[in-house]
Amino acid sequence: MANYTCPQCQTPIPGADFEQGLWVCEHCGYHSRLDWRQRLKITADEGSFSEFDSAMESKNPIGFPGYEDKVQEARENCGVREALISGRCLIQGYPAVICVMDSHFMMASMGSVVGEKITRAFEYGSANKLPVIIFTASGGARMQEGIFSLMQMAKTSGAVARHNRAGQLYISVMADPTTGGVTASFASLGDIIIAEPGVLIGFAGKRVIQDTIGYTLPEKFQSAEFVYDHGFADMIVHRRDLPATLARIIRLHGYKNAAEGGM
Repeated sequence: MANYTCPQCQTPIPGADFEQGLWVCEHCGYHSRLDWRQRLKITADEGSFSEFDSAMESKNPIGFPGYEDKVQEARENCGVREALISGRCLIQGYPAVICVMDSHFMMASMGSVVGEKITRAFEYGSANKLPVIIFTASGGARMQEGIFSLMQMAKTSGAVARHNRAGQLYISVMADPTTGGVTASFASLGDIIIAEPGVLIGFAGKRVIQDTIGYTLPEKFQSAEFVYDHGFADMIVHRRDLPATLARIIRLHGYKNAAEGGM
């Protein structure tokens, strides 16, 4: 297994140690970006994940040149058909609907398929009285789908609202980076919003904002710690503590463990 060099402190880490440490730098605490397999491995109980909508694929609704080739390349590199995988699982014994965005797939940009899979996940959670947990990590809307991508912001937000009216829990877990139209829609609508340490959270880039408003922004603006201090996130949780934290929140909201008859 190859060694890993932390991009934050530049310390080399043996690959086996890095994986054992859940892909977190043991020297500076940097939380590296995970693919969908890694995220499911450390979050869902072993063997409990059952995928939804595995055959759903993107089309090219506005005829964007080269889009099909770009999507196909991402599929081959990531081993998944789209930038988000959804399904049902157990988290420390508690049944839940889980969605995981993989930033290695076109920066997990939100196109029509991502929006549809999120919407269906919420509909399943509402119908089956299950909490929904989404791990966000995205560059925002998928420009290759134009207005169809932007429409997903309203669509997913509506799905969250219906899930809320059904009296069910939604936990948003913001990983690195959570930006653009994803931040401006479902990622920011969780009943509980959790962030991993040090991750980038925002809408537009810092330079764009500074140029627009003519004001120098604070250092570490849009870091998890900054947005937490300003009330945008409810908790900052180390990766090793996430499964237990999610299970505790689910339990506190009245859901039953599978061993107790949870759905």
